[in-house]
Amino acid sequence: MSEPLVLEIFSDYVRPWCYLSTGRVEKLKRKYPIRTRYVHFPLHPETPPQGSLLADFYKSRGIDPEQAYARMAGLMAQEGLPYGRRTHTYNSRLAQELGIWADNQPGGEPIHDALFRAYFVEGRDIGLPQELVAIAEAVGLNGAEAARVLNSRECSDAVDADWRRSAEVGVTGVPTFVAGGFGVVGAQPYDVLEKLVQQLGIAKRDDPGGPG
Repeated sequence: MSEPLVLEIFSDYVRPWCYLSTGRVEKLKRKYPIRTRYVHFPLHPETPPQGSLLADFYKSRGIDPEQAYARMAGLMAQEGLPYGRRTHTYNSRLAQELGIWADNQPGGEPIHDALFRAYFVEGRDIGLPQELVAIAEAVGLNGAEAARVLNSRECSDAVDADWRRSAEVGVTGVPTFVAGGFGVVGAQPYDVLEKLVQQLGIAKRDDPGGPG
């Protein structure tokens, strides 16, 4: 049996459009024999350790925060995703390092959804090591080991490599989806992601004539 198609998802845990796409990606994985790999992207690496007020972000762009929330909450509801209120945006660098580590642990894949929900549903500071350890433990990972990894920064080089790959591929916004040399940019509807997979000759799981 051939190896499943790898769908690279260039993403950042503090980008709402990346969270919005998670349901569509899971649907794609249920229907097609593919696996995903998160490639971490530096959305706002300048965010200070204490975070930044979202009110200041909206004000600098002339955006009404209530309208912005209502719009995004409506889009999330259409995807069946919970969506809470937040006061800050946080530096996601350590969360990305945790994500890299979790991807190399048995049963670590749920960390990505857990990080999105911790931030976008619960408004938690995913820049704090103690919050990240608690999130890791909540998905069944070893909290002491997660704390060690975050403290030692042993996954920092791997995140740097992801940031370089983002630049090499030409990614300027997230989410971006890349597979088999083809890609689509933005929180695309499900059918666009499905066409990306289909054009690479991947058949649905329930197709007896297809792979997998």
